[in-house]
Amino acid sequence: MVRRPENVYDRYHAHVYFGPETATLARLIWERAPAELPDGTPVGRFHEKPVGPHPHWSFQIAFDAAHFDEVIGWLASQRKGLDVLVHGDTGNDYADHTDHVMWLGDPAVLDLSVFRS
Repeated sequence: MVRRPENVYDRYHAHVYFGPETATLARLIWERAPAELPDGTPVGRFHEKPVGPHPHWSFQIAFDAAHFDEVIGWLASQRKGLDVLVHGDTGNDYADHTDHVMWLGDPAVLDLSVFRS
């Protein structure tokens, strides 16, 4: 069962996943996000390669619980079939990418080996 986003943490990251065939759509979302999301919502770099535990190209949006409904609603309406990993940002990277994972769209298998010391 895929866990859908729910507001249970103080802070969050959303990672919008895309690939070569959907990069144009993802770039439009990435470009519009700073203007359409709450002021001060950080939008990360546009990665056209897998980064960290993420198996697909992606960009990140960071937000807090106070903006959860607005950011998740915006992503749900804008993603146009792109998959979005949403996770709590608790300071425990491993738990954030395992226990705290939620999805808009289909889940992907993360590369958890990046968390091994």
